[in-house]
Amino acid sequence: METAFNETYDFGDRPKRARLIEFMYTSCPDVCPVTSLEMSKLKHRLEAEGVFGEDVEFITITIDPKRDTTGVLQNYADRFEVESDEEGWYFLTGDEDTTRQVADALGFLYRDPGSGEIVHSTYTYFMDENDNLLEKFTMGEDFDGDRAYKRIMRTVN
Repeated sequence: METAFNETYDFGDRPKRARLIEFMYTSCPDVCPVTSLEMSKLKHRLEAEGVFGEDVEFITITIDPKRDTTGVLQNYADRFEVESDEEGWYFLTGDEDTTRQVADALGFLYRDPGSGEIVHSTYTYFMDENDNLLEKFTMGEDFDGDRAYKRIMRTVN
């Protein structure tokens, strides 16, 4: 897959880190931007603990790769104060087959009924450093940042 900052992201060639994975699309009218905002708040808390980017990283994957180009994703990342891949939050796009493979591996469902508004599952996925799924967190206003923070800290400490 490709990051918003035009770098290659290979899931098979990554350092051992815990990961919080979000699927979204930039023109989503509801849960996607709210979830990204909540993840941004969580990122700040994890940075204060010194674990973000070192022990845990965030991955945001677009489910609308035709419209969400690297430039569009870069603008989206900017909204959450992410200016480079080195920060530890990766905004990814890829071809539809690769995107579907990653989503299917986690049980994330989505489809475009033809309206341009993609119908999708409403979970983020927390993986340990060995890529084991530890917990799913609800997206949108129901995203529990405190619960996610505690789970991440238990895992990386």
